[in-house]
Amino acid sequence: MKSGLRIFHNFGLYGFSCFPKFLDPFILNSMSRNTNASNFRNTEDINSWFGNSGWHMNWIVKPDSSINKTTLFKFYSKNPEKWKMAFSFLKNNDLSKLELKRYDLDGENLFVLISEYSTKNPEDAKFEAHRKYIDIQYVVSGSELIGIAPITSKDTIIQDYDQEKDLEFFTTTEKKMVNACNSEFFIFFPEDAHMPCVKDKRNEIVRKVVVKVKVD
Repeated sequence: MKSGLRIFHNFGLYGFSCFPKFLDPFILNSMSRNTNASNFRNTEDINSWFGNSGWHMNWIVKPDSSINKTTLFKFYSKNPEKWKMAFSFLKNNDLSKLELKRYDLDGENLFVLISEYSTKNPEDAKFEAHRKYIDIQYVVSGSELIGIAPITSKDTIIQDYDQEKDLEFFTTTEKKMVNACNSEFFIFFPEDAHMPCVKDKRNEIVRKVVVKVKVD
């Protein structure tokens, strides 16, 4: 994550009140009573919620299919205002023109990192994970590959967890490589190991937005 940065690429550093109308009172009441997604009515309700663009503020960019819907629903329901603030920023700003820097939306609870960097060769990339923050990652321009693996597949530790940076590096026993471009966004939870910045066919400059959502 260090090569080719103009500003930084160590992502491990550091409103709205309505839900989609199809969410019936049972689900809304469940969301207010507790935060365990397993207590919501069923998977079909969660899939319907995920399929409605209201949760990401009708942003034209689509969520990638790799996102764990149940985990997202669990975290989202704890603090929907925070998530809507994040997606409002993504929707209502020209992300191709914003200055490369950190933008605080709610202090350490919610902030945005915008950076540009050169994609890496596969042998130079490493899996990482965070414990304090959830990542919303969106490639504004350029294209890269991102490796995705469950945290349970962690194998060899490359760098021990740094609490200040909320970051650890390691190898995994399994992985799936997916293409990241400007048509979809990704969400990585603490349970998701991810390896961003890998070149897609060729090395190129990528502009990326990462929203850091503190785990409630």
